[in-house]
Amino acid sequence: MISFAHAQTAAASADPTGGLMQMLPMILMFVVLWFFMIRPQMKKAKEHKALLAALAKGDEVVTQGGIVGKVTKVGDSYVSVEIATGTEVVVQKPSIGLVLPKGTLKSL
Repeated sequence: MISFAHAQTAAASADPTGGLMQMLPMILMFVVLWFFMIRPQMKKAKEHKALLAALAKGDEVVTQGGIVGKVTKVGDSYVSVEIATGTEVVVQKPSIGLVLPKGTLKSL
């Protein structure tokens, strides 16, 4: 009886890669998740942050809500956008979604 118990423990410890092989699918799933979901989102957030840092008076922008206008004032947290002659709207900086090429508003 004792020899059977001793043989079982020896056979279980003989496989040194047993723990690694069980963790391998989990590690592989994390790597795939990183490259297909997390990394592209981080890259997009970095580009948006650079876009907001480069925002200047006179830029033509589109907000996240779809409002198109020209930037008249740039503050630390807020931006004034002229959406029509004499009509300005104050929006938060992160709500700027896109900077349009110069002259786009005239073609609309």
